[in-house]
Amino acid sequence: MLTRLENYKRKEKISTNEYTIEHIMPQNPNLSKEWQRDLGENYKEIQEKYLHTLGNLTLTGYNSEYKDKPFKEKRDMQGGFKQSPLKLNDGLRDLQTWNQETIEKRAEDLANKALEIWAMPTLEQALLDSYKQEMQNKSKKEYSLENYNFSQTTKEIFKALHKDIVALDENITQSYTKLYIAYKLETNIVDIVPQKSKLKLYLNIPFNELIDEKRMARNVANIGSWGNGDVEVSIESAQDIAYCLGLIRQALERQL
Repeated sequence: MLTRLENYKRKEKISTNEYTIEHIMPQNPNLSKEWQRDLGENYKEIQEKYLHTLGNLTLTGYNSEYKDKPFKEKRDMQGGFKQSPLKLNDGLRDLQTWNQETIEKRAEDLANKALEIWAMPTLEQALLDSYKQEMQNKSKKEYSLENYNFSQTTKEIFKALHKDIVALDENITQSYTKLYIAYKLETNIVDIVPQKSKLKLYLNIPFNELIDEKRMARNVANIGSWGNGDVEVSIESAQDIAYCLGLIRQALERQL
């Protein structure tokens, strides 16, 4: 969630893989005198109520340096909030104190941004009912690797490719459907159709936006496909994995 809030409307995305969650008000129940002073006489109740809430959480690469330091020290130290390149920390630079009021204000600001990112769709009840029925029908059968038409060779290629795909972004998820294996963030990035002799990949990116120096991809927009996306790529050898991963990365970056 914090990663999505940070990168919302950014063209130059921030990679947060090396960052950790920072509790601006510390988790240590033995708060220092400075923290007790800033939070007020009800500091214990405030800490218990707001510690793990959105307003008190941010991202940082300096968690071990921040420790339980007072807010002003976290703000002004080398690598502190004043120097942070993260948009999540913009509002912390000019604050003089960190207390219930500032936590609630930051939470409200981030919540409003979250409502833009994850806006609730407005759908008619009849349409909602049709989706509900469709999901009920799908849930009746669960699929696994054993349901697909692998050979031993293509299964080994798939396992290697799977490992590389999920390593591209920690938020990528995998799901099995009747015809293909899907990898997605908010929507499908690539769908893999297993066959005896090869794997067919369907990339969710317009064909004319794909940089494909080896010309391994073909445009199936007017042909149709078993997966989502208008770009089809076939992998017949493990040697093709590295190159095809570059094509998949383009579909991922376009979605991000």
